[in-house]
Amino acid sequence: MADRVELTGWGLYPRRPTRLRRAGNAAAIAALLDPAGMIARGNGRAYGDPAIGLSTTIDMRRLDRLIAFDDATGLLVAEAGLTLAEIIDIFLPRGWFPAVTPGTKFVTLGGAIAADVHGKNHHGEGSFRRHVAWFDLLGPDGVERRCSSDEHAELFHWTMGGMGLTGTILRAAVWLRPVETAWIRQRTIPTASLAETMDAFEANAAATYSVAWIDTLAAGRSLGRSILMLGEHAGVDELPSPLAANRFARRRGPTLDVPLTPPISLVGGPVIRAFNALYYARNRSKAGNSLVSIDSFFYPLDAILRWNRIYGRRGFVQFQCVLPLAAAQAGLTTMLSRIAASRTGSFLAVLKRMGAEEGPFSFPMEGYTLALDFPVGRRTEALTAELRAMTRDHGGRLYLAKDAQMTEAEMSVLDPRGLAFARWRREHGLAGPLRSHQSERLGL
Repeated sequence: MADRVELTGWGLYPRRPTRLRRAGNAAAIAALLDPAGMIARGNGRAYGDPAIGLSTTIDMRRLDRLIAFDDATGLLVAEAGLTLAEIIDIFLPRGWFPAVTPGTKFVTLGGAIAADVHGKNHHGEGSFRRHVAWFDLLGPDGVERRCSSDEHAELFHWTMGGMGLTGTILRAAVWLRPVETAWIRQRTIPTASLAETMDAFEANAAATYSVAWIDTLAAGRSLGRSILMLGEHAGVDELPSPLAANRFARRRGPTLDVPLTPPISLVGGPVIRAFNALYYARNRSKAGNSLVSIDSFFYPLDAILRWNRIYGRRGFVQFQCVLPLAAAQAGLTTMLSRIAASRTGSFLAVLKRMGAEEGPFSFPMEGYTLALDFPVGRRTEALTAELRAMTRDHGGRLYLAKDAQMTEAEMSVLDPRGLAFARWRREHGLAGPLRSHQSERLGL
């Protein structure tokens, strides 16, 4: 019997009705295909409504089996419902780590491919797609297809970044990267302005990983002041003796939890102002080199289980844009000035340098990406609408894995590739049976 429910993404906004079904293998999924519009859902870490089916949503978490691993090449074959956290738990002690990871390890393998996630190393190592050898895709016709750069290549490329709208990813082969320890050599660089922050990114383009926390409430000469963090995987000979003796030891699991959703957001302007001032001062005093754990460097928010609840029952939206290199400084200056003037601020504020664009519908382009969280409300709705307009005016685009608010008209201007994607879906009979609430909202 189908379960009719209201689902949300990680942002707890918006709530959308769907029929939630669970399946443990490809045959069971094929039996659940819904011509009225279905979509696969991984671990629910997309922020808006891309993983909520218009009619049916298929929970993929039961497809979480390991299939094969090649210790010589790092090629892992696994089912799509396995999370990166589970992959790390199994393979980090053997000296392997995901080649690309987003800011949470609680995404599934299938979700990482569908969103073509990126990480702190996009400027040098591209997005997730670059490290995918192949995947098996179940079409709405019930047929499984092996997709790679040589086999069903067009389907292969549209799927990565296609938000689940090309079929259901069943299993995949991805390359992991070898590492010697569970530690990162981190270099912390405080900067006093946006120009200084961007100069520091460019001067350290050879770093494997780079990411900046940016103070969204700083204004005037301090606009864009940041804490830039560079990272390299530490070798065993770089660890002090107590750590080298157990080089893959990690702190296990989240250390804090938000057990209840409060009626209102706990994150407001005064809280953010106090947090920003404290965070900047504390990390400025830590400038220089240090050793940090892999979990601390890549997944600081994962240490707080269900942290999305701090925004209250109305939830929050994440705005993430990427601006082309030539327009990035002007665009970011305009955005940060507006945010500082609003005194709304953002608890999460992340700036990254992106490398070259790859794939027909993936988010990244060469330039800078800015990610911000805002509690849902009239003020922030108006603010994020302005930020989308600023993104448009500077030639940028939005990240569909984070999107909950963009309209079809905005999409057609911000990312005209969506028109080509929608046409390709219609031509291949995918537009009717594969539909999410996001695809309906954006006309995909």
